[in-house]
Amino acid sequence: QVQLVESGGGLVQAGGSLRLSCAASGSIFSINDMGWYRQAPGKQRELVATITIGGGTNYVDSVKGRFTLSRDNAKNTVYLQMTSLKPEDTAVYLCNADIYPNRYFHTHYWGQGTQVTVSS
Repeated sequence: QVQLVESGGGLVQAGGSLRLSCAASGSIFSINDMGWYRQAPGKQRELVATITIGGGTNYVDSVKGRFTLSRDNAKNTVYLQMTSLKPEDTAVYLCNADIYPNRYFHTHYWGQGTQVTVSS
């Protein structure tokens, strides 16, 4: 019933930019933390960035200064603005959100992922 829909992935040249979006829909009472993970071939899944309901953010060191996470609570949407992209940013990017479908229960939900490919 609750689902996360991601968009914005694609192919971009090194140094370029992309903006990923993740919109939550369905039966939602509230959303706490939201974030993005990425999974590159041959590498472990990595937490890229998180954002609290109040807008506080944390980033993995490798993307600091290049990626910006934001959210629009009215739209139940989180955005990842990626600039100065590098080939090592190539991965499937996965949205994650801690969602209360009602006031008594919460759990983490995952999007299906969106591919980001950065060419040299």
